[in-house]
Amino acid sequence: MVAAPGRGPRPVTLQPQEDFPTNRGGLCAKGWTAAELLDHRDRLLTPLVREVEGDRTSPLRPASWDEAFDRMVAAITRTQDRHGRDAVGIFGGGGLTNEKAYTLGKFARVGLRTASIDYNGRFCMSSAATAGNKAFGVDRGLPFPLADIADAAAVLLVGSNPADTMPPAMQYFDQARHNGARHIVVDPRRTGTAEGASLHLAPVPGTDLALANGLLHIAIREGYLDEAYIASRTTGFAAVKAAVSSYWPDWVERATGVAVADMQETVRALATAPSAMILTARGAEQHSNGTDTAQAYINLALALGLPGKWASGYGTITGQGNGQGGREHGQKADQLPGYRRLDDPQARAHVAAVWGVDPDELPRPGPSAFEMLDRLGSDGGVRTLLVLASNVVVSAPDANRIRHRLESLDTLIVSDIFRSETALLADVVLPTAQWAEEEGTMTNLEGRVIRRKMAIPPPAGVLDDLQMIAELATRLGRGQYFSDKPAEVFEELRRASAGGIADYAGITYDRIETERGVFWPCPSTDHPGTPRLFTESFPTPDGRARFIPVVHRAPAETPDRAYPYVLTTGRLLQQYQSGTQTRRLAGPMVPDPHVQLHPSLARRLRIEPSDLVELRTRRGAAVFRAQVTDAIRPEVLFVPFHWGGASNANALTDPALDPFSKMPEFKVCAVTARRVGGPDDTHLLTTLPGQPEVRPFRERASPAGAGQTPGRRPTAPRRPHPPRSKDTRMHTKNRFLQGIFPFTGVGIDKPAPIEGTPTYVVPDGSVAQALYFRGGNTTDELITVVLMRDGVPMRYFPIGARADVHVPLRVVEDLIGGTALELAVAAPDKLTGTVVVDLGLVEV
Repeated sequence: MVAAPGRGPRPVTLQPQEDFPTNRGGLCAKGWTAAELLDHRDRLLTPLVREVEGDRTSPLRPASWDEAFDRMVAAITRTQDRHGRDAVGIFGGGGLTNEKAYTLGKFARVGLRTASIDYNGRFCMSSAATAGNKAFGVDRGLPFPLADIADAAAVLLVGSNPADTMPPAMQYFDQARHNGARHIVVDPRRTGTAEGASLHLAPVPGTDLALANGLLHIAIREGYLDEAYIASRTTGFAAVKAAVSSYWPDWVERATGVAVADMQETVRALATAPSAMILTARGAEQHSNGTDTAQAYINLALALGLPGKWASGYGTITGQGNGQGGREHGQKADQLPGYRRLDDPQARAHVAAVWGVDPDELPRPGPSAFEMLDRLGSDGGVRTLLVLASNVVVSAPDANRIRHRLESLDTLIVSDIFRSETALLADVVLPTAQWAEEEGTMTNLEGRVIRRKMAIPPPAGVLDDLQMIAELATRLGRGQYFSDKPAEVFEELRRASAGGIADYAGITYDRIETERGVFWPCPSTDHPGTPRLFTESFPTPDGRARFIPVVHRAPAETPDRAYPYVLTTGRLLQQYQSGTQTRRLAGPMVPDPHVQLHPSLARRLRIEPSDLVELRTRRGAAVFRAQVTDAIRPEVLFVPFHWGGASNANALTDPALDPFSKMPEFKVCAVTARRVGGPDDTHLLTTLPGQPEVRPFRERASPAGAGQTPGRRPTAPRRPHPPRSKDTRMHTKNRFLQGIFPFTGVGIDKPAPIEGTPTYVVPDGSVAQALYFRGGNTTDELITVVLMRDGVPMRYFPIGARADVHVPLRVVEDLIGGTALELAVAAPDKLTGTVVVDLGLVEV
């Protein structure tokens, strides 16, 4: 809620609306500081054009709206005359209101008559959306109200960190834990969310699908299936059962790094709880097999009988401000309003009738977001691009190539609040209204349609996007099809969505006000809306949910000798998306871009906290400040993606695409790292490091799992270590950590290194495995010898009072080159004694 004190409309202050049911008045740090940006000194207040038209090396200068429109109309007309209608494209954003997202999709198909439109939500929700549509017949982030999380007795969060990315939602997680709920977090990092969980599983990035199939294997083997639910409400389980039969727990432990006991505990918690949820997010979905990964967790949820039950089910957590509504009404390349398919003749006829055009005039589906961006400026690709509410130079993968493609355009037009990195490349830059200055609706992650009310008018001379699109359409001779009034647009959206999956026909502005939001589908004004889906059936032809078998495969790029580590990316509490807005805030809202790395890796690379570190992949290089923490796997590096320039994380990421959703592989690629400066060398954060030459796009030739027979033993992912020689002879060496050593305990739960214990470091290019442990204890108390891997406990060996132990070790994982092993003792505080140790290993 925004208040504008005094006689004038500005400045504004934020006031919580504590009776709003979704967040109960709560905002994150980004929300509480959003008002500071309304009148920020960097804000765009007038159109900008190049001093010399067509020359992007010339400066941008202020221009009138007439001049800006003249240049846009000339560029669009010229491009379509020379190269065809599809040579003009649109790239939208998930932060647009429903009215603007709907109008943008309509403008592409009716105003420009181009197939070339997609949006940045393709980089966010597309994998979970694709899996949801395939399995359930519908995609709605949460098929239940957010508040239901408070009533779930068990929650599995996969690749999600709402403590940083969605803090207002944490009140429901906190309430659930206060009531005794068990929360299990799957994340390679010990995030703020993982800190509060009862169990944290830290898999190797890119192995979430293997983990999901392993969990389902355990559920089947240990008798946790809901047989009645499977029989009455689903189809296809037999094929999935066969597909996961080879995901033996020991193999999954070796593939993922997650202990068998933790997997068993996870399944037991979900299956025995009176209510349980499985929630995925970008950490699991932003992969070249993201659709299959989401499907694997849907399979697990269905097998346990969760979807449709009270405070239970599968859901995915939406990322952007209107991430749900933004993907429902036509911004996607293959979509019409109401989640209708553009290639469906009945859908085309319905929407064309609402728009007053012939169905045959509507273009066919176009290329997905990255595919469109990767062909910019080329023969058959887009030559003039209009970008709204998106900063693709920072947010798209393989950013160096995307910058190169943008620079090859004939004309680039960008509408934004500030001069983003993308706007700085544009021929025409358009100012636009901000959130407090416009009317409209948004649809949140629950499927609840809510109002956005104008609190203050835009600054003089600033048009909102609806006004800009309507005027541009008029100048292109298509203005009769468009309105710049949000209420009129919403009424048309209601008609266009009627009868579709996301049916808004019964939702009105008045109802939204009165009911604090209305859940779709809502087909008529006397319909109550649908807060909870799947309670009786699924919106599929037979009313049943679909089990779909999926097979794990390794990421598109795995570590090797040149790039020996795993890079993953994500968000910070203080920043939002590409940082165009939040990087302009003062104080703690603008920390330096950092890279998280484990202390063992930092020691190996001789990196100290706050040093400047260069990361390099086959696609690009970027510089970050070192943050050394044991809250991350030893072979993994994490960077946030909120910065451009020298710290652009997406200069590093891999654009390999999911074959179904066309989601790029943001969350895993091979990387190398080196120290390039000390804490005071801050100039390195603003100096672009040398970049490799732009490489051709490498597409996968076949869909996920192609060529693998369901039920056949899955292929293990390559571990992050340099490849071994192709010599077929076995070269093995025995290694031992042996001796008799005095110790002094510091706590039964506090492993302390044994003084004088030798440390074994696996040589680069080799792999080691621990084979056995023998130990003896001279004291009158129980002690535990702990095998430490890179400073983290790996195995525990209890030894009784004045006793010994011999433990043959079950080999479940490789110890890769560079791994450091040492022994520690956990014993009662101040207990002194002597321990005998003998650890046998084999080195290959």
